Amino acid sequence: MRLRNKPWAKPLIEANPQFITTDPKKYRSAWQERFKKKAPLFVEIGTGKGQFIIEMAQEYPERNFIGIELQTSVAAVVLKKQLELKLNNLQLICANGSGVSEYFENGEVTGIYLNFSDPWPKKKQAKRRLTYPTFLEQYKMVLEEKGHLEFKTDNRGLFEYSLMSMNNFGMVFDKVSLDLHQSEEAEQNIMTEYEEKFSQRGQVIYKLEAHF
Repeated sequence: MRLRNKPWAKPLIEANPQFITTDPKKYRSAWQERFKKKAPLFVEIGTGKGQFIIEMAQEYPERNFIGIELQTSVAAVVLKKQLELKLNNLQLICANGSGVSEYFENGEVTGIYLNFSDPWPKKKQAKRRLTYPTFLEQYKMVLEEKGHLEFKTDNRGLFEYSLMSMNNFGMVFDKVSLDLHQSEEAEQNIMTEYEEKFSQRGQVIYKLEAHF
């Protein structure tokens, strides 16, 4: 997700280090210290405007959540919401989501969410897809033994690629939905901003859950 540059974004982030960091490497293996209490840690890579990660934090107070967003202006939008809500179980990272193995210790994370990631449709762009093997290797490192990954998209091509990539990597699929909003999971599903927009247009949403 991209927004026009917001002059207030960087100063807002710099003024609120209690909720957001631009240097996640220094908290590797010590993320629990940034929360009010220790709890299983769940990470969303690419938070967008934060609807999903905020609602998850509200719905599951017994878990700790971290949202990673690369774009400064977008991360600042999420931060503004967090400044109003002050959720004790939500922290934010403004940095590139491709560096998760540098941000988290091996086995430090319980779950990873990939929601409506950039499909990078051209073959030469495949290495940028967040379900490419080099990314899966990082997720495997940071996830605990029983940890899992959840992936949602409206892009059938990316979904098919991800199924193949994860299968070839040796992952085990726990759930696969070819039409999430018409499935039994629909009532419990927490949507992203993109997901709401796409579903209103009648687009099919694909979802999978898997573990290593």
